[in-house]
Amino acid sequence: MAVGPVEYLVVTFPGGRFADAIAPVLADAVGSEAVRILDLAFARRAADGSLTHVELREMDPQGLVAFEPPDELPAGLPPVTGLDVLERLPEESSAALIVWEDLWSVPLTRTVQQAGGLLLSHERVPADGGDDVITLLERLADLKQRGVLTDAEFAAQKTRILAD
Repeated sequence: MAVGPVEYLVVTFPGGRFADAIAPVLADAVGSEAVRILDLAFARRAADGSLTHVELREMDPQGLVAFEPPDELPAGLPPVTGLDVLERLPEESSAALIVWEDLWSVPLTRTVQQAGGLLLSHERVPADGGDDVITLLERLADLKQRGVLTDAEFAAQKTRILAD
């Protein structure tokens, strides 16, 4: 089965403002059939600093973002409460991990596979035009996990990134 590139995004917001501020925009993206939500998970940092998982129905009680999670999620996705980036989540704030598939690219991916090709790389150019070291290392680890890089290639690229 051909699938489009899978991406994820972590967004933060004060309190529980997902339903009124973010859910309508995400619902529009799903409704346009440009993307398919594969996972949508939430965490909240309490006033005492503890981080807990929050259910979708609590963050989106009106069900604005309706999606059917697939039977099998892409490999390598951490639980939302296990994301290192959430160490910086302020108290009494929430975060959403949004994992999606780019549906527009499924026909392209299928055609490339039928022609004997592979989707070798999929990168995002950040809004500020540059990548931080963590993002580069995460991408590098993903390439190694997918078998695109050998152990030696991974080590060489990691050394290069850390030296820059």
